[in-house]
Amino acid sequence: MDKILIAGGDERQLYCAEALSEKYEVYVSGHDKTSFPSPEGNVDCLVLPVIPFDAEGNIYSPNSERLLIPEDIRPLLRSGAVVIAGRTDERTAHCFSGHPIADYLSREDFCIKNAFLTAEGAVELAISALSVSLNGLSVLIVGMGRIGCILAELMKAFGAQVTAAVHNPKGAAKAAVMGIASVDSADTGSDYGLVFNTVPEKIFGKHVLEGFSRRTLFIDLASAPGGVDISAAEELGIKVIWARGLPAKCSPETAGRIIADAVEEILAERG
Repeated sequence: MDKILIAGGDERQLYCAEALSEKYEVYVSGHDKTSFPSPEGNVDCLVLPVIPFDAEGNIYSPNSERLLIPEDIRPLLRSGAVVIAGRTDERTAHCFSGHPIADYLSREDFCIKNAFLTAEGAVELAISALSVSLNGLSVLIVGMGRIGCILAELMKAFGAQVTAAVHNPKGAAKAAVMGIASVDSADTGSDYGLVFNTVPEKIFGKHVLEGFSRRTLFIDLASAPGGVDISAAEELGIKVIWARGLPAKCSPETAGRIIADAVEEILAERG
């Protein structure tokens, strides 16, 4: 049986460990409150968080009072043990030099499943923050990637009047196939009660925001730097929710099991 070490991460990683423990010998490090044992060595597979490292280069471990540094983890891995993480980069390769690296965020199946959790969480946020119904509400979705397309379908199901803001013919074609209107992202208009942004570019600066009603709710789902100038929005009295990491916040168990599925698939592919 393969020995798997889940190191660091948030609540998702514990659910990931729980799912993997049905087939593997699983250890956990970087979580102060867990029933999983600490590893003693000879680990076959290391699973790191979606964001593997914090700003100081430690393994991201918000559930631990002590720092979890790569130097503590490396001696626990057997020769050739695979390291599986999200957002792998040169730092991952440097910290675990000599070990094969796999990235679950690069897998399309993982990204699609995770996108649904993000979209679902965004809808939950919108319902909680709005004082009006989604039914009949004019909604703008910026970006027709995975999350944008899923959001469009969910909004249609609620009876919202959906428009997609796109920047190329491909996005416009996706919107047309889904039966929703589209506008150029550089000329979105402003007559919306709710705006979801999925594009990590500052599309909504002060000049653009000035055209929107103070009752418009912006939910920014983009990674840094985000798509909405939050300080400008605050100055104008427009509410913005920068909602990053929604799968961990809204559906940690499902999100953890999605990571576990990806880990199993990677291990199976590697034989």
